Amino acid sequence: MLTLGSANLEIRNISDEAAPFVTLLSDNEALPKPLRARRTFLARSLPIPEGFDTYVVLQRDTEVVAALPGHVRALVLPDAYDYLADGDILRVAPRRKAIRALYRRNSPHNFLLMTERCNNYCLMCSQPPKQIDDSWIVDEILQTLPLIDRATPELGFTGGEPTLLGDDFIRILQACKSWLPDTSIHILSNGRRFADFAFSEKYAAIDHPDMMVGIPLYSDISHLHDYVVQADGAFDETIRGILNLKRLRQKVEIRVVIHKQTYERLPQLAEFIARNLLFVDQVVLMGLEMTGFTKANLEDLWIDPYDYRDELRDAVQHLVAHRMNVSIYNHQLCLLYPELWPYARKSISDWKNEYMPECEGCAKRNDCGGFFSSAKLRYSAHIRPFSLHALENRPA
Repeated sequence: MLTLGSANLEIRNISDEAAPFVTLLSDNEALPKPLRARRTFLARSLPIPEGFDTYVVLQRDTEVVAALPGHVRALVLPDAYDYLADGDILRVAPRRKAIRALYRRNSPHNFLLMTERCNNYCLMCSQPPKQIDDSWIVDEILQTLPLIDRATPELGFTGGEPTLLGDDFIRILQACKSWLPDTSIHILSNGRRFADFAFSEKYAAIDHPDMMVGIPLYSDISHLHDYVVQADGAFDETIRGILNLKRLRQKVEIRVVIHKQTYERLPQLAEFIARNLLFVDQVVLMGLEMTGFTKANLEDLWIDPYDYRDELRDAVQHLVAHRMNVSIYNHQLCLLYPELWPYARKSISDWKNEYMPECEGCAKRNDCGGFFSSAKLRYSAHIRPFSLHALENRPA
């Protein structure tokens, strides 16, 4: 989600010394007065209703900005935040003069960061870990969960490594069950903490009706996986974590990021998964995101996806032959063999999803997952638009 710094944000009548706070946006002018005191009003036109805790206005709405009463708490935002809507949740940090959108009600891609700490140091980590005390995030999440729309279909948690929170990790997921019982929960974890069976039992005891852990596995060879995640013994702990979770009947997704260090043994990894982890709920084969540590290690990681399409096809076909649930994330359709199109998903979060100039006029654009916005750093030389004529005359 976008984070806005002091150069672009005007804060009115909120002390620089005030603690950061989480607030729910509303554009309901008829909201009962007792509820207004706990909401932030999204003011887009006149008149401005009274009684809200805080007001949010875009800079372009000059008449509304000018009409704000002098005594009210207000945030005046640049037009880049015009996507904000009723039901969205903001975090405001007055001292830093910064805001962040924690949750967007109309987005299908909502992830909450649990911690920036991690016990892996992956070569391609998109969220480089920091060894800091960020335990305050736990309270922020616990404040946020009751504000999230209960009709939200899915909510994700990421890090760092969320399980490093220990009992606070369990506490957050228990709160999800209480506040969002119909929302699917997806957790991104390296899986190592689940090697502790007692911890896995605590996780399973939450008994959430729809919760899954997405765990990365980068090779069928232990030392290669450990090299990618830069942690000795990680492979063994990850496998034991997966086995413990499935022993306790928990949902597990295996995630494989494909790059120069992992693509060659992709078919062998698929065979390893089919032989030893056939019971996992899903396998996701993912393209590289050009951010975080990837930029620093680009020459050791980048390979044109077109150049590993044979390995990807073989891996998918092997997993499908064993009746496993397979998805391909972060790949463009023109780089995949057509027989793999049914497995390709539009997986990139809407706020960082773009298309390149070569995609103009492509007949498959609406079906294609597109690119991470960071892909402008480097992307395939084989991106080509599909013509409607070519698709209609493609052999079955």
